[in-house]
Amino acid sequence: MPSFTVFKGQDNGQPKKTTTSQPDQLVRDKVLVRVTASGLCGTVLPRSTLCQPQFTHSVLSYCPELTKPQRTRDMVLGHEGCGVVEDVGPDCKHLKKGDRVGWGFSTDSCGYCDECLEGYEQFCVDRGIYGQANFDQGSFASHAIWREGFLHRTPDGLSDAEAAPLQCGGATTFAALYDAQHGETVGVVGMGGLGHLAIQFAAKLGCRVVVLSGTDRKKEEALRLGATDFVATKGVKDLKVSRPLQRLLVTTSAQPDWDAILPVMAPRSTIYPLSVSSGHLEVPYMPLVFQGIAVQGSLVASRIQHRKMLDFAAAHGIKPIIEKFPMTEEGIGQAMQRLEEGKVYYRAVLMVE
Repeated sequence: MPSFTVFKGQDNGQPKKTTTSQPDQLVRDKVLVRVTASGLCGTVLPRSTLCQPQFTHSVLSYCPELTKPQRTRDMVLGHEGCGVVEDVGPDCKHLKKGDRVGWGFSTDSCGYCDECLEGYEQFCVDRGIYGQANFDQGSFASHAIWREGFLHRTPDGLSDAEAAPLQCGGATTFAALYDAQHGETVGVVGMGGLGHLAIQFAAKLGCRVVVLSGTDRKKEEALRLGATDFVATKGVKDLKVSRPLQRLLVTTSAQPDWDAILPVMAPRSTIYPLSVSSGHLEVPYMPLVFQGIAVQGSLVASRIQHRKMLDFAAAHGIKPIIEKFPMTEEGIGQAMQRLEEGKVYYRAVLMVE
């Protein structure tokens, strides 16, 4: 049985190069993709609160009835993949050899339940998402095998290196803006891997974009990316914004100062916590009631949102700011260390040599 190269985690926190078997023939609607690039998402770091303990070291199986993850076995890392189709199964109808494709956090669903039929397959009870299924497949690899319907064509206007971080970071932020109206005032808390994409998407959707960041160190770049206003929040208890925020995307893992944030939220506005964080989301109760403010959870994008995001990004020149690393044990380790230390310039991308 043929095999291909993959990178898994170890107890020492470093990636390990190994191999995984692949079938001699692809079945049903499965597609063999030769990986060319992969984004590095913070959820693969050992400190990730999505997947304690040690997501990079073991598979953690999340079940609705469990309050804590259970360690099962080693897994292939990565879920922001891009590559080229090398072969397709007999039931594939849309992709062919040579097509450029990508995939993200969600890779399977039942296709039958209400969530699937309504276009929210990322919430399917039998979903296949990173860390719950397909433990022998990932984007830190030479190849991967996925269902045709969960692969997304890469538009010509995006290189594989640019498209890779969009598969998760781009999809996450775009989903929270999917129904945003032209002229709406959108607040973005934090200007990192998610925040710098949220600014670009919101601006190109015709929104007024207010960036809230600790200091004004990134003000010039935020304005260049499309922000309308920039507010430094460190030590400030009485925030001033040009217009009340109708939608707030929280892209930092640390919770903002809600006592300072809520007074600048508009009535009937919505808060979207987008990053992964431990503990509890603690928001003052009465301002939510009196202002009718909603808190909306979000788990990446549906497939239709994902594909529209890629097309929108290509059409409007929205691209992540990236640092490239080789997809080797050393390169992955270096990228993970820099991300852990907060030194990556927005997004790290691993390139297959």
